[in-house]
Amino acid sequence: MLPTAAQWAAAERRSERTAQAWFAGAPVARLRAAFADIDPQDVDAVAEAARAVLHDADWITPLLAPLIDALSDDPWFEPPLRVTRDRLRTTVELLELPAGVLGATVFNGAALARPSAETTLVSSGRLVVARYAVTNGALLHRWHAGDADARFCAATAPTLTALPPLTLHDGDVVTIDGRTRAHLIEGAGGEVVALTFATRTTGLVREYARESGRLLRVAATDQDQSRTRLLLTLLRHEGRRDAIDCFEAATHAPAFHLRWAAMREWLALDATSALPRLRSLAATDPHPEVSAVACATLPLVEARLCPA
Repeated sequence: MLPTAAQWAAAERRSERTAQAWFAGAPVARLRAAFADIDPQDVDAVAEAARAVLHDADWITPLLAPLIDALSDDPWFEPPLRVTRDRLRTTVELLELPAGVLGATVFNGAALARPSAETTLVSSGRLVVARYAVTNGALLHRWHAGDADARFCAATAPTLTALPPLTLHDGDVVTIDGRTRAHLIEGAGGEVVALTFATRTTGLVREYARESGRLLRVAATDQDQSRTRLLLTLLRHEGRRDAIDCFEAATHAPAFHLRWAAMREWLALDATSALPRLRSLAATDPHPEVSAVACATLPLVEARLCPA
């Protein structure tokens, strides 16, 4: 039976009090302190701190127990956690810190036991340290996916290279550098449970065909970069030639892939005003692939705008 409006409101108040107490508790304070003095951009230092935290299991039960108890006592308790699900796993975001995100994932044992249906592999763009609490004999398959600043063009990107798989054991702590590697868990005889700490590095998410190792598509992990690309696309769709300064600014962004994405949108909106900046990218952009694709695009644009 669903709760009445009054019962639901009371449950929300109980959930809020529990959440406030949980965030103010000693386990959360301990985790915050472990990363407090670390520069979030220093990926190696963040990873080292994450490994130290995850090698020590003493804090895990005290962290989770108050939420488990609240769920047991109150069927309408709503944990203060973000949850994502797919056919293979359920992931809970436990704590978001400046240095990264602590999460917990339960992999579906039945799905892991079946022959894999995964036809693509993902290099996440983030460095992740994982503690595998329950493994049931699972294998961690790994592939090398090229350098962290690898090319974003499928035609020129290196293919995946398979690495020896790891047999996981309960309590193993494994570092997975998603900037340079793809990975996949398979072959377990039951559920796999992992605690993970993911850094906030803003590399590229790259998706590869598993069979051939060929790069299929690329996306940015940085929300600001993704938002900029979305807004530029919107401006182009709306024909906003009065926003040329926005396109110009984005072609000077530190992220090489954002520079070229902005250039493409600008060319689609107003190739005449974009042409000088395209010439500049072709001649001086520090990223070899941006300069190469700009050089390849330049004669096409010039032929269209300045026919002989």
